[in-house]
Amino acid sequence: MKNVTLGQYIPLDSFFHKLDPRAKICAMIAILIAVFIPAGFVGYGILAAVLIACILRAKLQFSFVIKAMKPMVMMMIFLTIINVFVIKTGNLLYTLGPVTIYDDALKQTAYIIIRLALMIMTTTLLTATTKPMDMTLGIEDLLKPFEKLGVPTHDIAMMIALALRFIPTLIDEAERILKAQASRGVDFENGSLKEKISAIMSLIVPMFVSCFQRADDLADAMEARGYVVGAKRVRYKQLKFGRGDYIVIIGANLLLALMIFLAYRGTI
Repeated sequence: MKNVTLGQYIPLDSFFHKLDPRAKICAMIAILIAVFIPAGFVGYGILAAVLIACILRAKLQFSFVIKAMKPMVMMMIFLTIINVFVIKTGNLLYTLGPVTIYDDALKQTAYIIIRLALMIMTTTLLTATTKPMDMTLGIEDLLKPFEKLGVPTHDIAMMIALALRFIPTLIDEAERILKAQASRGVDFENGSLKEKISAIMSLIVPMFVSCFQRADDLADAMEARGYVVGAKRVRYKQLKFGRGDYIVIIGANLLLALMIFLAYRGTI
């Protein structure tokens, strides 16, 4: 549970921490689009090098980013097994009874794993260097053009920010419930399939109850402080673009253009 680092803000003094949240969100969107462009291993290598340089520039520890990837290990293993059994194109590499492994299966699996890793690195870099309140302001400003269509941009931004803010809190709550159930004799690792399902249910039900209780407490606290849904609000903090923000946005879009060029050239 504690390996999930998405939504955790790390208060440091770095170039990325000082950037405007709108610039970081726009740059993240551009990089995420670039991740899904089939630019080959060369393109993914360039993206990985850029993201690693950004992580170093943000003064984040690689152990923090690696923790964010650990929950995806089982998914990666599952995708590898599925691809081996489903994809039957390319050169035959190995045969073990009825199981045949082709190079296209391994190549597609590598693409998926690399894309997942790059996506996690990008989102972790954003959430670790951006305060939840700044994230709310940035999302609200980016969605402001949709206000003319009647879209409640502030409410949407508030919901996204609250969801990111409470991810670490809910993880700690799940860890506490897990230890409490284990102390009562619940075994989450051993036993039959039916016993494991029952053990998981003993964790899920209290988690749902706790989530609803926290949501109710948060709603009461916001109402007590005068928060009104849909009301016009003023800001104490005003966002302003700087030179670094323009550099980050231009750099991310140039990186996206490079991925499109490599995909058009058919780079391996």
